[in-house]
Amino acid sequence: MSSPKPLASAAGMLRSRLLPSLRTRGGGDGPSRWTSPGHQERPNGYLFNRTPPPPGQSRKWEDWELPCYITSFLSIIILGVGLNAKPDLTLETWAHQKALERLQAEQIATSDSSE
Repeated sequence: MSSPKPLASAAGMLRSRLLPSLRTRGGGDGPSRWTSPGHQERPNGYLFNRTPPPPGQSRKWEDWELPCYITSFLSIIILGVGLNAKPDLTLETWAHQKALERLQAEQIATSDSSE
């Protein structure tokens, strides 16, 4: 077996290259690379950080919502109908049908031999 020295030195080099970038992501000085100006850091207590509309007004739907809801509804309907209508191709069903065929063949053979 080779000595662990090359592996240890490679791991040390990798650690020294990755450690500075890992330290700045969590809470380093300066702006975070994951947020942009105007981004809210903490939740404000509302669902999805959306403030409710003023009283008497309804929320306006965004452009993506109606196609998304229609597609989701139709997908559920298609899957529900399609999965309920698929043929039963399990091994147990096949074995049961074969056993019934053998029983019928055996009954026919016994009825022919008794005559």
